Amino acid sequence: MSDEQLIPIAPLDGKPHPVVATSHFGFRDLISEAITALTARPARTLLTALGTILGVAALVATLGLAKTAGSQIVGRFDELAATRVSVEPEDRSFGADQRTISVIPWDSGDRLQRLNGVKAAGTKSDVDVGSRLARAVPVIDPLGQTEFQVPVIAVSPGTFAAVRTTLETGRYFDEGHNDRADTVALLGPNAAARLGVTRVDNTPAIFIGEQPLAVIGILEDTSREPDLLSAIIIPDETARLYFGLSAPASVEVDVEVGAAELIGSQTSIALSPNSPELLRVQVPPSPRGVQDDVATDVNSLFLLLGAISLLVGAIGIANVTLVSVLERTGEIGLRRALGATPGQIARQFLTESASLGALSGLIGTSLGVLTTVVISATREWTPVLDPWLPIVAPIIGAIIGLIAGVYPSLKAARMEPVNALRSF
Repeated sequence: MSDEQLIPIAPLDGKPHPVVATSHFGFRDLISEAITALTARPARTLLTALGTILGVAALVATLGLAKTAGSQIVGRFDELAATRVSVEPEDRSFGADQRTISVIPWDSGDRLQRLNGVKAAGTKSDVDVGSRLARAVPVIDPLGQTEFQVPVIAVSPGTFAAVRTTLETGRYFDEGHNDRADTVALLGPNAAARLGVTRVDNTPAIFIGEQPLAVIGILEDTSREPDLLSAIIIPDETARLYFGLSAPASVEVDVEVGAAELIGSQTSIALSPNSPELLRVQVPPSPRGVQDDVATDVNSLFLLLGAISLLVGAIGIANVTLVSVLERTGEIGLRRALGATPGQIARQFLTESASLGALSGLIGTSLGVLTTVVISATREWTPVLDPWLPIVAPIIGAIIGLIAGVYPSLKAARMEPVNALRSF
């Protein structure tokens, strides 16, 4: 690149003639001058770039973590919500006494386990124990409260896997306990704390009214049925024999990812082939809309913070570039006197600010990617980044630096050489 300027020079004959003086200042010279200016004061350059570095790092980390967290949300949503199918009887009245007839069979779990895509299934019912209270001691103490009103829930053995429970201690009851109507029970952690049962190795007994039950396990948590945490849990047949449970109230089904809709269409026929319309099957809706809303809200919040950091970085670059122009007034005047054009002066300072922005963008991108990887590793997530992000982020930094350097470069280009040389 070359620029030409007409300079009057007095030759030997004493007559002025216009002579062309050529000033060569190419792209390589611009880069060299920009690097020299930036490395002359490394501490100030680093502090100036800090705002843009943080802004780009926040931008990259935000998009990376939002993408990574979004994939985790999708996975967990699919694992918990999108793999659950629930079955309840339709409320239908028959006769003048308005009796509601349940068509859920006792062997619902076994029937549904035969369907391809079902991982676990079992029945669940609230047991009406009337006015009977629960206690953990055989004798009622009149001086202190030893009886409590605790919910009683009857389940089949497959329900524990269907609602994804975990045990704190002990064991689950099995099909043998259920078939024999054994007087055994599990306690939710809240019910265990209320009854004062902390261990099962000595086979503690609890009482519902006058009916004793041996506690064989205490739950730790459940992913789908929080009411189990505060209940006494007994086998279906035990509830049927001792507490008059007439029929299961609902069925819980855990299915493979993507099989919920198919299983939902087959469940009512498998449980009630003669009257499938008497069952109401609840199939989870598609989570895509909820996921998109969550991702949009998270991105909006953190992108706003990143934009604010970028604005602070741009102001810092503009401020330092302007200070650099004022400090180098004599240098600008000398360059102008030696033939540099206003355009060359402007391009020099624009190159410096754009280089500073690009450097900040590269460092910020590296920090953002590193932050995404480290946080994902600590959470045992798989880091997910859009492939265009590490390329676009440094370009954004360069654009920020370029915009920030517009005013200082114009100010430098408009300096008169004579006035600028006076500062020497």
